[in-house]
Amino acid sequence: MDTKDKLLKNNSKTQLINIGRQHGVTGMSKKNGGYKNKNEIADLIIQQVKQEVKQEVKQHVKKEVKQEVKQEVKKEVKQEVNNKVINNVNHNTGDTKLTFIDLFCGVGGFHQALTDLGCKCVLACDIDKKCCEVYENNYGIKPIKDIKHIDEKNMVDFDILCGGFPCQPFSNGGNKKSFDDNRGLLFDEIMRIAKHKKPKFLFLENVKHILKVSDGKVFEYIKKRINDIGYKLQIFKMSPHNYGIPQQRERIFFVCVRNDIYEKFNDNDDADDADGLTSKIKLCVENKNLTMEDLVEKNVDSKYNIEPTLKNVLDAWDELIKQFDVGEKISPTILINDYFKNYTDEEYNQLASWRKDYMTKNKPLLKKYDKIIKPWYKKHKELLTKREIYGKLEWQTGVIKKNDSIYNYFIQMRQSGIRVKKNKYFPTLVAMVQTPIYGKYKRYITPRECARLQSFPDTFKLHENDRVVYKQMGNSVNVFNTYTVIKSTFKHYDIC
Repeated sequence: MDTKDKLLKNNSKTQLINIGRQHGVTGMSKKNGGYKNKNEIADLIIQQVKQEVKQEVKQHVKKEVKQEVKQEVKKEVKQEVNNKVINNVNHNTGDTKLTFIDLFCGVGGFHQALTDLGCKCVLACDIDKKCCEVYENNYGIKPIKDIKHIDEKNMVDFDILCGGFPCQPFSNGGNKKSFDDNRGLLFDEIMRIAKHKKPKFLFLENVKHILKVSDGKVFEYIKKRINDIGYKLQIFKMSPHNYGIPQQRERIFFVCVRNDIYEKFNDNDDADDADGLTSKIKLCVENKNLTMEDLVEKNVDSKYNIEPTLKNVLDAWDELIKQFDVGEKISPTILINDYFKNYTDEEYNQLASWRKDYMTKNKPLLKKYDKIIKPWYKKHKELLTKREIYGKLEWQTGVIKKNDSIYNYFIQMRQSGIRVKKNKYFPTLVAMVQTPIYGKYKRYITPRECARLQSFPDTFKLHENDRVVYKQMGNSVNVFNTYTVIKSTFKHYDIC
């Protein structure tokens, strides 16, 4: 029996009318003084109930679909948040860029690399007034003078802390006093800020010797501090010349990843390396394949030519170099003035041990070429004794080659003497003014060439004083190496 038959059998016309009213049935108007017949009323009731059921089903389906969609959206949002945990969203500006603070910023090597990767600087700091001037001129940000004046409890939020903290306490060019030097303690200022603000990443840089000074105690201290404030540390040993940029500049990059981020993207049970460091990030690096000829400026001002006296000194040494046999080894440093000086026993005993060692090692070579060297020295003695460094030749290019010349190489005037380096890449630019000489052109490299060796773009505005630029570029991080380390980190943690 179908629904209609049940209604007709079990209900009178009056009852059907009441049922219709309960369901809000329309179309039961009086006809010939009464309602429609019982059969028509049942049809109207069934039609209305069908509509009600259909609406209820529709609402139920909507509710279920809505709930299902809501759950799916929640799931997708949660996944996106997990995968992009390192992304920063500024709800006031709508800016989705990662933000960074640039400590010990210098002229902005870190800034250049990070902005090239789409990040935004919110604070910079450096104590050097001239560096701050160049930084502001290029980036429109005036650095704070002293890191010690930064109040970590009231400073702006940020995602990344970067800085090439002072290297003089650890470098070959410095005195390697490590943390006995007050500048060494500035690392603790970084830790003070990072501990409170908990940025997602720290990118730090220093000289390679930081791993060994104080018998490795300095590096152990750094590792412990970074670990104690909640970060995983990975280091990279890098030099531009390994990636096709003609400057040998061996540096250590410290990549510190906040523990919660590290754990989301790495297996917790993976073992650390032998040094107790994490080794997850793989460098994604291209080789620039540049030579110095790709970087040299054309039509250089004559002011960069080496001065006449130094030119005469180099000419004198070049005259001797050309008389050595092909294949001759002429290291270590030749101390030519000492060879011709008659020391008393007392004077000799008072000499530094390194000096006596060099003099002993020089004797076989100088005696072998005695007949050449004596007249040569007599001819140039006045010039070679004018300054102590003029009488020291530190030849670092290997054995003598056919048609060899001092002008085939890069040259630096250092306290250790005239240092001649291989011509494949420049020696390290240093903060002290020991500007390399490009032997081929018999001139110093220009400030712009220094900037190019440090991978700054030609649009970068240099200080007007050349000596200031040489110092600033000697202190800067290499932009390309910095960019490589940070980009590789971003790729590993799914930012780019």
